[in-house]
Amino acid sequence: MGLSEGWLALANGSRQAAWEFFGAELKRRREDAGITQVELGARVFVSGGYIGQFEQAIRKPQLDVAQRIDETLQTDGIFERLWRKLIKEQPFTEYFAHAAELERRATEICEFAPAVVPGILQTRDYALAMFLANKPLAAEEYIQELLKGRMDRTQLLKGTTRPVYWAVLHETVLRVPVGGPMAMAEQLDHIARFVRERKAVLQVLPFAAGAHPDMGKLMWLMEFEDAPPTVYTEGVLSGSLLDDPAVVKQARASYDLIRAAALSPEASLALIESAAEDYRRCATTT
Repeated sequence: MGLSEGWLALANGSRQAAWEFFGAELKRRREDAGITQVELGARVFVSGGYIGQFEQAIRKPQLDVAQRIDETLQTDGIFERLWRKLIKEQPFTEYFAHAAELERRATEICEFAPAVVPGILQTRDYALAMFLANKPLAAEEYIQELLKGRMDRTQLLKGTTRPVYWAVLHETVLRVPVGGPMAMAEQLDHIARFVRERKAVLQVLPFAAGAHPDMGKLMWLMEFEDAPPTVYTEGVLSGSLLDDPAVVKQARASYDLIRAAALSPEASLALIESAAEDYRRCATTT
């Protein structure tokens, strides 16, 4: 079995093992070329520290970085091909796949959700309604694959080593009846249960708060034990992972302003539970 075939076999097994193989092969090829991490980083426009994190499979490179590594080390596109194989098999869109990988390593996640329930908190019925709204003509098999990926993400807050999770939901999230009244009642009950079990801290930014930083933009800050903090933002069919210290600092300041304008956790829980009850009453009278 050749090198490429061996990598594909790894990719068909454990993705993490494949990324570790990617890192080990990157280190071997770099050292064979007599290039330091700093030197390779300079040639592919990332820091030497990032090259080290790629080699340890702590972080995954973007596609353009993998392509530049191939060009610099003259590896005939090997790193690009493995990258494409691994990303293709991700149960997430390409632009979100890197954020999903980092999410599993985060020690703290702070999220602002301006329009929909964060994926990590979604119930199956809520997620199904969202997927069908976005892809109404998709095959059932594809929708079920998306649902599996989403439900796998929700397990992150249920483990004993779960990250600290703090989310601010705009009141819009509570008022749009995704999936219908009963599905929304169950979704809000699900969120309230996480709060009462002390698995998450939730606040609601009310309509009355008016203007707020980064209006309409999902913002997601992650902290790690072995890597610098990162902010993820998402737009229409696009997402960006940013870890420039100045950008992360600015995003943190924006998040702190949003959190300060939000209702207290206690008042937020009361509003969430009240909204759930309203949906329940609506479901029983229709």
